Amino acid sequence: MKTITTADLLADEHLLRAAERLRPDVDPVEVAARAAWSVLTEPGDGVAGALVTMFGAQGALDQALSDATLRAPVEALGARAMSEAASRWSPRADPRAVAGALRDAEAVGARMLLPEDPDWPAGLDDLGPHAPLMLWVRGATEALVAEEAVSIVGARASTAYGENIAAELAGDLAATGVSVVSGGAYGIDGTAHRAALGVGGTTVAFLAGGVDRSYPAGHHQLFERIRTGGAVVSEVPCGSAPTKWRFLQRNRLISATGLATVVIEAGRRSGTLNTAGHAAALGRPLGAVPGPVTSAASAGCHRLLREFDAICVTSAAEVRELWADAAPSHGATPAPDPDRIRLMDALSARAPRDVPDLAKRSGLSMERVRSVLGTLDLEGGVVRRATGWLRAGE
Repeated sequence: MKTITTADLLADEHLLRAAERLRPDVDPVEVAARAAWSVLTEPGDGVAGALVTMFGAQGALDQALSDATLRAPVEALGARAMSEAASRWSPRADPRAVAGALRDAEAVGARMLLPEDPDWPAGLDDLGPHAPLMLWVRGATEALVAEEAVSIVGARASTAYGENIAAELAGDLAATGVSVVSGGAYGIDGTAHRAALGVGGTTVAFLAGGVDRSYPAGHHQLFERIRTGGAVVSEVPCGSAPTKWRFLQRNRLISATGLATVVIEAGRRSGTLNTAGHAAALGRPLGAVPGPVTSAASAGCHRLLREFDAICVTSAAEVRELWADAAPSHGATPAPDPDRIRLMDALSARAPRDVPDLAKRSGLSMERVRSVLGTLDLEGGVVRRATGWLRAGE
């Protein structure tokens, strides 16, 4: 497979024409380079972020995919981290995939948003090297830079109580000019988006998959409405599947974009707590809505209030108070091994997949895939077949 360098980008006329159509106001080589990084990496790749900061998107490609002997010494990253990162990226290094990402975005009317753009949400910069290298946006990019924004998240399996509270809080806040940020999921997320739209407010949905995919499918019409009254956003290219790893990394964007994060209903081990953990790590104020002590749907909120210094909120006025007193919170429970999550997402329970295929699907190096497979094999999480590996127990 042909790998990507800046020279490849300069020479590929089809790729450059696609880049120029998508962003005629930006150097097409820079657009192509940013799109390349979106294809090469999984969300939150800190090595890629550090490399682009040091060398720029174009120069970082040459550093990332050239022979190891030609790379500039990057002491801050270390030779081993660079080598492992290059091994992660190389299976995806195909200019055709980059051109495809640009064409697919153009086909659905998506816009590429770069960190230098005036509509780039400044809060994302707080993520440091783990900040997105670019964003794919459908809708109004200016929705991402509202003067006030709050992240509202919660359980997919929400109750009538939780949905009533979410609608009240989101509607009241949106009616007074606060942008409502969430993840477009069923339950609390969808209720918050609808409430904001219902009062003519602004709302932003961060997706774990490409902006051309309606996931969940039942929210297709909701996403169309959001695009008219806000924006649908992702850092992965069109066509990308919403894997578990990407959901977890998507959560950091939700937390970073809002001035505060409010959790309305969450199970004790809910993925919503991951969003709360990102908010706490960023020093964003964290609010939680209490529920009936007998409700499993509110157990996660009660845990945040008891163990993680979340602030009890019951009204829009109390939510606004969160960012008036932005004291840092304590971090939540550490997330599981991210490489393990990515590899499990890449595995199938029916079709055996070999190591090179798993490396390409997961964005991990082949060496790392072999290492994690070894651990999973010992734990009984995977099964080896003659033609590859299967996810066990399904």
